[in-house]
Amino acid sequence: MRKILVVVDMQKDFIDGSLGTKEAQAIVNPVIEKMKSYGKSDIYVTRDTHGENYLETAEGKNLPVVHCVKGTEGWQLHPEIEALAEPSHILDKPTFGSLQLMELLRQENEKESLELELVGLCTDICVVSNALLLKAAMPEVPIRVDASCCAGVTPESHKAALLTMSMCQIETE
Repeated sequence: MRKILVVVDMQKDFIDGSLGTKEAQAIVNPVIEKMKSYGKSDIYVTRDTHGENYLETAEGKNLPVVHCVKGTEGWQLHPEIEALAEPSHILDKPTFGSLQLMELLRQENEKESLELELVGLCTDICVVSNALLLKAAMPEVPIRVDASCCAGVTPESHKAALLTMSMCQIETE
C-alpha cells in the first residue's frame, strides 16, 4: 500500500501573515520533519489561491480578510515546505477543498492502493474539507490526520474539526 502525505495550505498568510496564529507557527517544523519521512513523489501540497477580487467572492464576504492572493508574498508556501515538494504536486485551489487533488488521488488509488495522511492549515476549514472530499471519493482508503501537524483558527475549532473527522471514520492522532 502506497502512503501519500497531503500538506494543506502551509502558506505565509496562514502561518504568520494576515491570518497567521502562534499555533500555525508552531507546526511548521513538525510538518517539515513529517515531509522528510516521505518520498518527494508521495507528497501533494495544496495552495489556497485567490484573485484580486477576493472581497467580492462568497468567501470574501464571509471572511473579509484578504489573503493568499496569487503572486503575493502571503500566497507563497513556506520555503522549506516548497523545497520538499515536486512542483507538479503543488496544486492551487480556489476554495477550501481541492477537487483536483481528490481526482488525482482517486486515479492514483485505481492504479495502486493508497493510504492517506493529511497535515496543515487550517484544521477546521481546509484540512477538514479536503479530508471529507477524499473520504467521499475513496471510502475504503484509510485516511489519517496528524493533529500535531495541524492548527485551526482557534484551539477549540481545531478540536471540533478533529471530532468531526473522527465521526466520519477519518483517523485522527
